[in-house]
Amino acid sequence: MSEKHYFSGYPENIQQQVSNLIKQGRLKEYLLKKYPTPHQISSDKALFNFANQLKQQYLKKTPAINKVIYKKQKDLVQNALGTHTFTSKNHGGKLKSAHEIAIAAQLKTAPEALLKVLVVHELAHFKEKDHNRAFYNLCEHMEPTYHQLELDLRLFIYLCEHEGDLYSQ
Repeated sequence: MSEKHYFSGYPENIQQQVSNLIKQGRLKEYLLKKYPTPHQISSDKALFNFANQLKQQYLKKTPAINKVIYKKQKDLVQNALGTHTFTSKNHGGKLKSAHEIAIAAQLKTAPEALLKVLVVHELAHFKEKDHNRAFYNLCEHMEPTYHQLELDLRLFIYLCEHEGDLYSQ
């Protein structure tokens, strides 16, 4: 699959820069320079704590997170990197709700900033269900460099799918 699929929503000049990085074989070098080490959040419990800390910092008045897990994805391009699910269940006449976040297990070896941008994205869905202006404003409130990190996350995914892990020799 060509890089166009990963970056189709970006302006032509960004797509050209990405294409040049890939054609020149400099994508891994670019990412390693910006993100020299992977994060250390390897368990579901650590991921829950990481997400909950961000939620408490930026979204105090939203419902609690019930679960945050790494989930194996077959195909990072076709399947979502992260999902936010909200369920309501009738429990003895009372409505109980649950918010759960699943993050692609392939991101266990990502740089922390790229994991953070995905968690921020999923947390933003607690307040905004759709990908609209308010949603992206909230993402930028939680992570001011959200759009650059989202692009870098796509670069990371492309690299993983085509060249393997960023941190392997």
